Amino acid sequence: MISIITTLFRIIGFLEGLSYLLLIFIAVPVKYIFNSPLMVKYLGMPHGILFIMYLLASILMKKNNKWVKNNFALVLIASIIPFGTFVVDYKLKNKIIR
Repeated sequence: MISIITTLFRIIGFLEGLSYLLLIFIAVPVKYIFNSPLMVKYLGMPHGILFIMYLLASILMKKNNKWVKNNFALVLIASIIPFGTFVVDYKLKNKIIR
């Protein structure tokens, strides 16, 4: 059975990854191509909040699932790589199914 912490981690990871992609691939180009920083302003704060929530959820997952330091470090690194949180979610989902 999937724990509530795992479910929250997966949801937060998805939202954080989505906000990061929107920020990098839509808001930042709009800012520099059209000289309009409005999208970065509106997407930046929610992304920052989701990023912090992802880090906190990662810490909870580490304690709850007794992750080794290498797994925890990879999850944290994935949070700053585009599409990284989606890869973590995919691997976590496959591990849960087994």
